[in-house]
Amino acid sequence: MPDIHVTLPDGSARSLAAGSSVYDLAALIGAGLAKAALAGKVDGVLVDVTSPLHDGAKVEIITEKSPDALEIIRHSASHLMAQAVKELFPAAKVTIGPAIENGFYYDFDVDQPFTPEDLEKIESRMAELARADMRLERSVLSSAEAISRFEAMGEPYKRELIEGIGAETVSIYTQGGFADLCRGPHVPSTARIKAFKLLSIAGAYWRGDEKNRMLQRIYGTAFVDRKELDAYLHRLEEARRRDHRKLGRELDLFSFSDEVGAGFAIWHPKGAMLRTIIEDFERREHLKHGYDIVVGPQILKTELWQRSGHYENYRENMYFTEVDEQSFGVKPMNCLSHMMIYKSHLRSYRDLPLRYFELGTVHRHERAGVLHGLMRVRCFTQDDAHILCTPEQLDAEIKGVLSFVSEVMAIFGFDYEMELSTRPEKSIGDDSAWELATNALLSALKDTGRPYEINEGDGAFYGPKIDIKLRDCLDRRWQCATIQCDFTLPERFDLHYIASDGEKKRPVMVHRVLLGSIERFIGVLIEHHAGSFPLWLSPVQAIVLTVTDSQIPYGQSVLEQLRNAGIRVQGDFRNEKLSFKIREAQLQKVPYMLVIGDKEVEQSTVTPRYRDGRNLDPMSTIEFAAFVEQESKKFR
Repeated sequence: MPDIHVTLPDGSARSLAAGSSVYDLAALIGAGLAKAALAGKVDGVLVDVTSPLHDGAKVEIITEKSPDALEIIRHSASHLMAQAVKELFPAAKVTIGPAIENGFYYDFDVDQPFTPEDLEKIESRMAELARADMRLERSVLSSAEAISRFEAMGEPYKRELIEGIGAETVSIYTQGGFADLCRGPHVPSTARIKAFKLLSIAGAYWRGDEKNRMLQRIYGTAFVDRKELDAYLHRLEEARRRDHRKLGRELDLFSFSDEVGAGFAIWHPKGAMLRTIIEDFERREHLKHGYDIVVGPQILKTELWQRSGHYENYRENMYFTEVDEQSFGVKPMNCLSHMMIYKSHLRSYRDLPLRYFELGTVHRHERAGVLHGLMRVRCFTQDDAHILCTPEQLDAEIKGVLSFVSEVMAIFGFDYEMELSTRPEKSIGDDSAWELATNALLSALKDTGRPYEINEGDGAFYGPKIDIKLRDCLDRRWQCATIQCDFTLPERFDLHYIASDGEKKRPVMVHRVLLGSIERFIGVLIEHHAGSFPLWLSPVQAIVLTVTDSQIPYGQSVLEQLRNAGIRVQGDFRNEKLSFKIREAQLQKVPYMLVIGDKEVEQSTVTPRYRDGRNLDPMSTIEFAAFVEQESKKFR
């Protein structure tokens, strides 16, 4: 047979017999590579190791070290799980089972929900099937043949999937006695699936439609080896320990109530104090950076939301009400009020830029299924600002916001990543305005010298945006700050200024938040610090603990002095053992405990004890207040 010629990633060429597979190429290069081969990438497309090569192909051998390996292993693990479920629960009907960011899942139609004990059985059977070293074999059938085959197997969901594909042929993968519809690729054998864990069970509607049958979804994860899996499971356990919903209850920061309604946080005294600290910090910093503080109403006439495009593009996320037979929209964003402030006076180019800042509370109708503690709520406060400037000022203003973001993230101790999100399919404005806005953001990003990514089609409906995603201590990414460039709304609201030549011109509008939702940011802070906030952020910075009742009068005077000095302090004068009081203060993660016994009363001192057990030397109340102030300044 005539030879075929292929090119490897390093540019070298290899010749093989026609009909040779990816595996044959790996074997030609070396026995070690053939043994390590998981899959191949031919002309940029992932394929099985058994896939034949064509003349002129550019080929990469995928091994466990390749960036694409993990997704292939996880997808194969989902099939392994489905096989185990079918063997243990023959009446279960299989639907879909993709790889996802941190693992995989598979949805099953079963009469009885799965239990945690079922997960243990399924995982055990998966391990047995993996050790069985079964080959995963791909076959191509006509769509009609495939539908007949799956219906004969009692798998009705596959018909809808095949018809949705709309192709003449489909591929099926078989391992042992299990077959599943899939485009692949997969690992060559079940033995290559070596490190996996089933994590949880959830309900999921077929095709995500609430009108369809509720299925049972099993989530799992898989890694190349046990070491990586163990590290991931440790991070999961750490995330559970740090869960802001759990710590929010334990630290008495906030709560949610079914009587109030899902997605509406109730802030308790310590949580409200934490918010106040952050909000006061924001006001001070914005004033320093040349922003004016403004406040807009909670509801605005619906016709304004229609003019802005929110009604057409965002109304499913809005709440509406009626006052005096006039329709109003509860604001999901603050930009409309800020434009009204701009329009209240005739503006000159000499007035610009104008920077309006508002800690604005907004309401958005989020579906119940996506609500998640403080991370996803229906009522939240944004550190929202809108900059109105001339086109010539735009570059400097965007860079100014990027610099502001950098300063604030450093104060809170976060590193971050950036991405540019471009025009979505559902949007307003003409192409030229979008091009100008996108180029302005792109130019500012390039000049920062920091790396960034492009996120195609994920901009706001009125303009492109830079999204800043901070990284927490578990290396998770959280969307907080965003910068949006908007040429469209100033036109829709007929905003203008008098230029130096006396002509009317349109300003450009920059929408931006630094922390984003205060609620979400606090949730991130709680999990990042595991509730042990730095001193400057702690709702309670110190607690006064008396050993016996005889020290209460002095303890109360210490409490009063510290409060007068601006220290956030509480007292615990209960008739309890000191060890019990210290333990409770540690559980509440209070930074400093001021222990007062007879010696402290005699010497008019306090003995500070840090929450990790370290003791400081005795000092006067005023010295401790100065110490707290000095330590707090280190973080801000």
